[in-house]
Amino acid sequence: MKRYVVVALSLVFVFALSFNSSAKKRIVFGGGPAGGTFQVVANAIQTYKPVKDIEGFTVKAQSSAGSVENLRKVNSGKHDFSVVYSGHVYLGRNGLMKNDKKKYENVMAVAYLYGAPAQLVVKKGSGIKSTKDLVGKKVGVGNAGSGAFANCEMFFTHLGIWDKIERNAMGYNDAAQAFGNNQLDAFWLFTAFPSGAVIMAAQTNDIDLINIGKDAEESGYFKKYPYFGTLSVPAGTYRGVDHDTPSFFDSTLWVANKDVPADVVYELLSKIFTDEGLAHMVSQKKTFKAMSVKDGVKGIVTPLHPGAERFWKEKGIIK
Repeated sequence: MKRYVVVALSLVFVFALSFNSSAKKRIVFGGGPAGGTFQVVANAIQTYKPVKDIEGFTVKAQSSAGSVENLRKVNSGKHDFSVVYSGHVYLGRNGLMKNDKKKYENVMAVAYLYGAPAQLVVKKGSGIKSTKDLVGKKVGVGNAGSGAFANCEMFFTHLGIWDKIERNAMGYNDAAQAFGNNQLDAFWLFTAFPSGAVIMAAQTNDIDLINIGKDAEESGYFKKYPYFGTLSVPAGTYRGVDHDTPSFFDSTLWVANKDVPADVVYELLSKIFTDEGLAHMVSQKKTFKAMSVKDGVKGIVTPLHPGAERFWKEKGIIK
């Protein structure tokens, strides 16, 4: 009887080893909050069939608060991949994050995705003509831990109004709903346009966008934070906003933990940065029209992951 038990246990052990060896490795791709483009990136890569068909690993999208949380989770290895603003990768790597002097040196760039502009939504006729007019107002400032929140705090602190507003830390969709219920006077976003949350807000209110670009230029913001670029949200992007609205943006990057195998990074890039892969991304959100091989390393001012370096060298994008 003992011999049979030993044999049976041995068979179970062998089966377990066989099962584990054939199981796919789980790769976690950090996204963002509901209503934001970060989560669309993670979901789009997870659901792309050539990615799902990879034999060695499976990609699992995971929601998060946003850029700053993603930076920390990739650095710690809790996320293998994620979406982080280039400015946060730079500040984090150099120990320059606000109230956080830690150096996040395990986060490496993989690819440029798109430019994420600041957007500040108010009601038409509210009397709010510039960012400084928000003093004493109720403002949605993004999720705590998100890139939107961090960039809002940085910009509003620079303008001297961060401690003079009634701050409400919440995601974009929640902010749009609160705005529609007259619980907010304004809400801030740092995401690609058109934003679903702003579209939602425009369905229940006549909205306007504040000229953030003018406020930033006149206050010397670009001199202090030179990694930001300038752009305008075109007229007609949102219902009722019939003028171009100057703003500023940060580059949104796909990043990886330094310990993710180079072959994994290379294989994912090889699946996504094809004509078919890029078409799939655009089918998920038009924002991803900004993704291309020629702009693969645009806005990256920090080290590339070795797997990404190999890929972009083969494409002739870097030497």
